[in-house]
Amino acid sequence: MELRLLGIILAGGKGTRLYPLTKERAKPAVPFGGKYRIVDFVLSNFINSGIHSIYVLTQFRSQSLLQHLNEGWQIGGILKSQFIIPVPAQMRSADEQWYQGTADAIYQNINLIEQAGPQVVAIFGADHIYRMNIAHMIAEHQRTGAACTVAAVPVPKKHAREFGVIETSPDNRILAFHEKNPDSPSIPGDPTQVFASMGNYLFSTQTLLKALYEDAADPESSHDFGRDILPRLVAEKYAIYAYDFQTNKIPGEPAEAQPYWRDVGTIEAYWEANMDLRSVKPSLNLYNRQWPLRTNSYPDPPAKFTFDDENRRGEAIDSIVSGGCILSGGRVKTSILGRGVKVHAGAQVEDCVILDNCDIGRRAKIRRAILDKNVRLPPDATIGYDLEQDRKLYHVTETGIVVVEGDRTLVDISTIFV
Repeated sequence: MELRLLGIILAGGKGTRLYPLTKERAKPAVPFGGKYRIVDFVLSNFINSGIHSIYVLTQFRSQSLLQHLNEGWQIGGILKSQFIIPVPAQMRSADEQWYQGTADAIYQNINLIEQAGPQVVAIFGADHIYRMNIAHMIAEHQRTGAACTVAAVPVPKKHAREFGVIETSPDNRILAFHEKNPDSPSIPGDPTQVFASMGNYLFSTQTLLKALYEDAADPESSHDFGRDILPRLVAEKYAIYAYDFQTNKIPGEPAEAQPYWRDVGTIEAYWEANMDLRSVKPSLNLYNRQWPLRTNSYPDPPAKFTFDDENRRGEAIDSIVSGGCILSGGRVKTSILGRGVKVHAGAQVEDCVILDNCDIGRRAKIRRAILDKNVRLPPDATIGYDLEQDRKLYHVTETGIVVVEGDRTLVDISTIFV
């Protein structure tokens, strides 16, 4: 008999550390890699792994995310078990509050689980950039007979203070959880690493329902999986196992390929992950046709490069250029260009992430910058060369990355992409 699976994606994160990119959108809706959104990664993982019944729970600043899901992620038809349905926060708690934690988000939508009647519920976050064959994790979940399986990624022990760490036995059964503790126990047999929770869970349905009802009735709980639900299940001797993400294999990837997972929770991490994509051999392979990264199919024309005169040559080097871009005599180097970007004659763009519909004026020079959507730089503008001056106008990180907000320029409303 085919296993009945239900996927639930937690996509309500504020992403405060990614400000100002999250000023008008939730973190899962932040663009990434030219044409994608962060949420596309977990959705692609679900679909590629055979999970086709999916609820996406939203909350903060959800309009951009809802629009993207509506335009790019509509599936279904004859089979009622194939759907991707956004679920806005509906304040279904007794006191009509927003979600108080990850477990409360599921509890407030517990009717969706009870109505679907799955055997296994996959609860995954939408805040990270990663490729994961969830079918392999499901197979391990069934092999161990686990009540719950937690995806875990090995990280150097010196970073234990930054993560929720999982303590395991040699067979990966979870013994305890340690929240951002620098003295957390290492992985058995490897004193240099610890297991960090990825915030992705597989639950047997009955275990999940029982745990959610008990947690909701506990006034002392913070209603979070990592802080409350999972430690309680471990204490009650449920079979809770860690799934080692390093063992995950993606179809179409070479045998030596390392699993990819990045927390892009800060501007620096977001910029670095984008910069990796334009390298000769990026850590994240966007070109594996056996494991496609899906998104909205925009009706964009091809990118175009014009002029070949000295000092007026449309060119892009070690860069990713999305559909609809026009490099009209401008030079782009080691950068990521989103959809519909225009780079005019004499402009220079280096080490930048340029989001959709930006316009770089003649002779403008920008480096180590992130331009949010719909920014229009006037001719001769300079960004990234005088950080003291940039700080007066833009958001500048401690490492000198300049972020230009998208609402600084008036544009024709018909051209705006959220």
